[in-house]
Amino acid sequence: MKKALMALILSLASSAAHAGSDVIPLWPEGVPGLRDIGPEQVSGGHIANVSVPTLTRIGPAADRHHGTAVIICPGGGYARLSTAREGEQFGHWLSTLGVTAYVLKYRMREYGHPAPLQDVLRAVRTVRAHAAEQGIDPARIGVMGSSAGGHLAASAGTLYDHPLGRTGAALDTVSARPDFLILMYPVITLKDPAAHAISRRMLLGEHPTPETVALMSLEDQVTPATPPTLLIHTQEDNTVPVENSILFYQALTRARVPAEMYLFERGGHGMGMREGLGTTSQWPHRAEEWLRERGLLTASKAGQPPAK
Repeated sequence: MKKALMALILSLASSAAHAGSDVIPLWPEGVPGLRDIGPEQVSGGHIANVSVPTLTRIGPAADRHHGTAVIICPGGGYARLSTAREGEQFGHWLSTLGVTAYVLKYRMREYGHPAPLQDVLRAVRTVRAHAAEQGIDPARIGVMGSSAGGHLAASAGTLYDHPLGRTGAALDTVSARPDFLILMYPVITLKDPAAHAISRRMLLGEHPTPETVALMSLEDQVTPATPPTLLIHTQEDNTVPVENSILFYQALTRARVPAEMYLFERGGHGMGMREGLGTTSQWPHRAEEWLRERGLLTASKAGQPPAK
């Protein structure tokens, strides 16, 4: 099985080397700590049992290309990835705004901490290292995440320079700090009473140490260098309490990090871009305004459409 996984990695790397390829392997030199966990499971817009992390690129039309990129971390409680609703759907929306999206397929419970952190930081480094050939401005790379994917995105924004996010690869020298964050109903704290117990267990195991719980409770990891952040959550979220976003916003405010937060009344957990939720369904417009206000939807001289 291990040989088969390595063959798949090399195949993905070969495919990505060809112009126009949309799938980019994160670890062409070999996945750190590769394990035999059986085949990847794909069903109903979800992916589970991931051993070979990748980025899937969704690019905008050439006449809308602004040079901004967003790496999307789908949610799923660190047990599976909601790639259709919280990955591809968000990616296609961003592409209509002239943003290049990359949907991240990352390792989860089968590997546990710090594998997901390594994957998201490697994703930022990969996009930044290849920014010129992808038509991306290296100073306009954001990370977006939902639910547990929001926890991973926030991890990238707070732990981008942590030793656990490095593997000794040459690419470790490239900055992994995102330039902005968009967090959708994110898991933030792993401390009770607001913690999402499933995400904590899937990421850290049944009996995590207090030190690891503290490290991965991201409201405590915010510094003045944390990137500008947009937070979106609802009162009706009975899975990940709205207190998670509030805790992160308060920490950002204390650190004087530019932040904006929309707390809507309606919409349960995992709402994605669902219609019929009143003002909540307008969150993409609020997000677009935030991106535009930060200058991320205007053409960048450093990011031009990639050559055909």
